[in-house]
Amino acid sequence: MNVVGFAGFSGSGKTTLVEQLIPALRLRGHRVSVIKHAHHSFDIDHPGKDTWRHREAGAVEIVAASPRRVVFMRELETEATHDVHALIARLSAEVDWVLVEGFKGSSLPKIEVWRQASGQPVIYPAQPRVLAVATDSPAALPEPPARPVLDLNAPDDVAAWLVDNASRFHYRPPDAP
Repeated sequence: MNVVGFAGFSGSGKTTLVEQLIPALRLRGHRVSVIKHAHHSFDIDHPGKDTWRHREAGAVEIVAASPRRVVFMRELETEATHDVHALIARLSAEVDWVLVEGFKGSSLPKIEVWRQASGQPVIYPAQPRVLAVATDSPAALPEPPARPVLDLNAPDDVAAWLVDNASRFHYRPPDAP
């Protein structure tokens, strides 16, 4: 399994790039999973639905299963910081790629997603685990990166670069020998 992180500030285009990479990798015959870090409260449930009603009634865990989908939800009583490696270990499907959105400070190899229009700084100078920068404005990068610069608006090219460099993204848990 290969794991690649996508790091950058809010508004940089991480979600759009990941969304576009999924079909680009699938067209190349790869199975893909995604782990997404959310900085705020979010909900995948909707008021009135059975699982929402169960959660609102106080259930700590809810599992919804159909012939085509399984969803596990766990309510946390207090805020928690999640370890990306523990989340990767929980994935049960055998996949070729895990695309991890967020977890900017993790030890995962990653692609920085940067847009000049966001007004945010780049992270690659201080992040040795950034192996490439995907941007829509390479000439505006504040310092020349000593790593590949990928076209943020060419997800097929980004997918090709990932496949060509797959050995750099082969996942080994931090406690593996």
